[in-house]
Amino acid sequence: MRENKMGVMPVGRLIINMSWPAIVSMMVQAMYNIVDSYFVSQISEAALAAITYIFPVQMVLISCAVGTGVGINSLISRRLGAKRFEEADLAACHGYRLSFINWAFFFLVGLFLSKPIIAVMTETEYIVNEGAKYLTIILMGSLFIFVQITTEKILQATGNMVLPMLCTITGAVTNVILDPILIFGLGPFPEMGITGAAIATIFGQLFSMVLGQFMLFKFNKLIHVKIRGWKWDKSIIKDIYAVGGPAILMQCIGSVMQFGMNMILNSFTETAVAVMGVYGRLQSFIFMPVFGLNQGVLPVLGYNYGAKNKDRFMDAYKKGFLLAFIIMSLGLIVFQLFPHQLLSAFNSQGNPEIYSIGVPAFRAISICFLPASYGIMTSAVFQASGHGFLSLWSSLIRQLVGVLPLAYILGKVIGLNAVWFSFPLAEIIGTAYLIIAFIILYKKEIKQLSQ
Repeated sequence: MRENKMGVMPVGRLIINMSWPAIVSMMVQAMYNIVDSYFVSQISEAALAAITYIFPVQMVLISCAVGTGVGINSLISRRLGAKRFEEADLAACHGYRLSFINWAFFFLVGLFLSKPIIAVMTETEYIVNEGAKYLTIILMGSLFIFVQITTEKILQATGNMVLPMLCTITGAVTNVILDPILIFGLGPFPEMGITGAAIATIFGQLFSMVLGQFMLFKFNKLIHVKIRGWKWDKSIIKDIYAVGGPAILMQCIGSVMQFGMNMILNSFTETAVAVMGVYGRLQSFIFMPVFGLNQGVLPVLGYNYGAKNKDRFMDAYKKGFLLAFIIMSLGLIVFQLFPHQLLSAFNSQGNPEIYSIGVPAFRAISICFLPASYGIMTSAVFQASGHGFLSLWSSLIRQLVGVLPLAYILGKVIGLNAVWFSFPLAEIIGTAYLIIAFIILYKKEIKQLSQ
């Protein structure tokens, strides 16, 4: 019998034990994203525009990797909780092989479609050429990030959150170190510009992947991953993507919502678009800890759902939500009291319009923090119990049915300052759906779990 702390450790201590490494990983990733953009912006504004145009494509790639990983994580943790260890091993084996198949698709896209994709969005020759180079390298080298994320999710499903954290930090630190060296040509290295930024990203992912393989096959004792000697099982693939498929679509929906919101804001002024971009960067420092908490709670929920332990399942859900609510409350206080100071860090030219638009925007949008804490944790319940499509519907309702139509209507009827309230209003609508969906799931399945 393979014992696991997710079934025996006190729930409060277990959540902290499981979540803090994921929170550190997410915060490091948030810092890396800002630093990476900063180095590219030093080349030129056009260079920054080039990687901005391809960001939605990168998000699709990452969505596929993370979504598949979430499905693997959910299935493995449920099988471990049910003591069906061979099926847990097979889930990991399938996930490992799926990472190579997913990479093959993006490899072909990078090889043949990088330039046409960029050309659809802009006619500027420099941006098309340099952006295509960056995108080609990122997509063709995406094997490393697919295997890395799969490895991390397998380890997290066993209750080990520290090793995945070390992998993420290793990749981010490697990238940050190599960025200036390869972009600007420091020491013996030639100046490669945007291409250097792409190569630095790939090397960061490579180092992270290599460390992950060492940890998975050297230190992991709960899951046995075999490269060969097993056959495909359609039911396992179906179970993985029953959760992973909606997770992929959920992240893609976020990209569509952001694109639509930028179009609405641009009809008023480009400064409003800039404010939205600043908010996105800053709010990640509030949401990332909650997403890290979500990563720690998800395998605990999945394990105890598989073990049919209703008390521990509900205890993990309640404590996870309480911690998320506290984090979001602190974030709300900061955004309500210090919007001017937050904006000033991104307003080096002292543009007064940034403050006149940004201050009310920050205060309005941040109202959504509190209901969002409930949404994130309740979505974890859906994913952990194998009902990923319930989370998908929540994302659709909030971001496409809620935010975009409300933003358009409020902007037309009242004006720009009203657009920002589309976020908390949509979050309230999404919360109402989540409450109903959770009650139905609880009555049908969770309530039937043994004590």
